[in-house]
Amino acid sequence: MKTIQYRSFGGPEVLELIDIPKPVPAHGEVLVRVGAIGLNFFEVLMRQDRYAVTPDLPLVPGVEVAGIVEAMGEGVKTPAIGTRVAVPMFAFGRGAGGYAEYVAIDADALVPIPDAVSFEVATALMIQGLTALHLVRQSNPKGKAVMVTAAAGGVGSLLVQLAKQAGAKTVIALAGGGEKIAFARTLGADLAIDYQAADWPAVLGRHLAGRPVETIYDLVGGDFTKSALGVLAPGGELVFGAIGRFELEAADIEQMLSANQSLRGFALLPLLTPSALKTDLGDLFGRAEDGRLKVHVGGRFRLQQAAEAHRAMETRSTTGKIVLVP
Repeated sequence: MKTIQYRSFGGPEVLELIDIPKPVPAHGEVLVRVGAIGLNFFEVLMRQDRYAVTPDLPLVPGVEVAGIVEAMGEGVKTPAIGTRVAVPMFAFGRGAGGYAEYVAIDADALVPIPDAVSFEVATALMIQGLTALHLVRQSNPKGKAVMVTAAAGGVGSLLVQLAKQAGAKTVIALAGGGEKIAFARTLGADLAIDYQAADWPAVLGRHLAGRPVETIYDLVGGDFTKSALGVLAPGGELVFGAIGRFELEAADIEQMLSANQSLRGFALLPLLTPSALKTDLGDLFGRAEDGRLKVHVGGRFRLQQAAEAHRAMETRSTTGKIVLVP
């Protein structure tokens, strides 16, 4: 079968297409023929050796796929062959192996996908959908003015919608460029601001007319976080979900403390349990199925175009979810 691996760290060019034997499902496992593979920014950081954990090489990246059950190992009765399933590998100790035409995985790890939900949409609702869902649960936006950064991205585009559904009084979407601003508005954002403009905090202040931003969901990190703090209300909360890109210094945190502001970290994996994960994915799939949640797949690439897909993610030239299709 075809798969993507890299043998050294570096730019997108280190991703190479290779042939390896198709996996054989062991006891308790099923073989899934992959229909779509989700890309995530942490995979870019990992490829660059900038992630919190340095992986062993060579590595086949990828931790979320969707496809069809093709074969069963011993001891497996369900799901049946032909079932459409989501494979959240990241939640079951599989930190790699998804950029491939087939994956073998524990049968208990699979979540059925409704017929009306495409494989591409299902991948968008795994890491990124669960992240948005848990961000809203961890920092309830009900009745508040909240700001979502990277609002045209995979997590941000879902978070805008889930925050509105959770009762946010005002949802402010920050995105880069006119096209992404327009896209954020289609998601139901009450206000959309271009954070590439140097004076974006002043523009936001004029629109809000003195009303405070009570919660910031920071999915960007880096230098951006400091500028975002300038619009956070006294007593407000900064929820930091940009793993690997935290650049606040002690002086910044001291300034937050003097303003009675709080800094809350966010990491998805510790919040997941196998049973709750299946329930939560079922909830997200249901919202997508009945139209309550708009899932935008902004970049589709063939498996052999993995390097091109990584370049698109690095340059932030797409909106929504980026997927590979075998």
